[in-house]
Amino acid sequence: MITTLPVTPISPLRQRLIEDMNMRRFSRATQRNYIRDVGRFATFLRRPPDTATADDVRRFQVEQRDAGLPAPTMNSIVAALRFFFTHTLDRPDLARKLFRVTYPRKLPVVLSPDEVARLLQATTCLKHQAALSVAYGAGLRVAEVSALRVGDIDSERMLIRVERGKGGQYRNAMLPTDLLVLLRQWWQVGRQQGVMHRDGWLFPGQHAMKPISTRQLHRIVVEAAHAADIAKRVGPHTLRHSFATHLLEDGVDIRVIQALLGHAKLENTAFYTKVAMRTVRAVISPLDKLAMFTGPEARPDG
Repeated sequence: MITTLPVTPISPLRQRLIEDMNMRRFSRATQRNYIRDVGRFATFLRRPPDTATADDVRRFQVEQRDAGLPAPTMNSIVAALRFFFTHTLDRPDLARKLFRVTYPRKLPVVLSPDEVARLLQATTCLKHQAALSVAYGAGLRVAEVSALRVGDIDSERMLIRVERGKGGQYRNAMLPTDLLVLLRQWWQVGRQQGVMHRDGWLFPGQHAMKPISTRQLHRIVVEAAHAADIAKRVGPHTLRHSFATHLLEDGVDIRVIQALLGHAKLENTAFYTKVAMRTVRAVISPLDKLAMFTGPEARPDG
């Protein structure tokens, strides 16, 4: 006799939260994180979260801090609860009681152009090389690479349409000539393998009807870096960091880079100036202009 387990119904409140996120085209990952974090708050309350008071919100954040949660985690919870209170509950008064934790931002790991080339060459198949080349060549986030479809490649305008960007934002990313050549090679190989379709995913996963997962892309980068003998700790986002830094070092206007990356705030893009070494080396120090130690008037030894 086969027994079926009962399906737990979704509460009306959770369904409203999901609908609110769907209306704003939130990614699956964002929706999963928001549901998890609102659930954390409900577990703390031990009652439905729509009954929360301002004091509940304060006590929750105090407990999170005392539990030693990292600042980025606490801020992610704040983002989820602010959305929940403001849009699902229509309680902006509770959202205003939440505070973000300030913390020093670590400098991103950036690969040199030579290291990027070695990493791409160390991939084990054409699909993996093409996927990582998109991440670096167009500066896409790992979730954006995963979500690309064949139809998102606009070879006439030399653009990549990013329709599932962060926060559900749409934008156009650049399509370098060499990247288009590589993608066409992958298209031919994928068609021969029977996994590529004109209306399908650009990088299918193990099942052709599903895209490659972000977790698999992370594993591909780590394994390629190891094979290329790169000691730095890298992930898919390292390629995006490297894309932005290399453009900045080549003199591309920072606002153009902001648009290519899909950054809402210029300050996020400006952060790359801290790791753009070629830009720093191009600046002439006022001490060098004095020519006290290298010029003809430099004091002789002795």
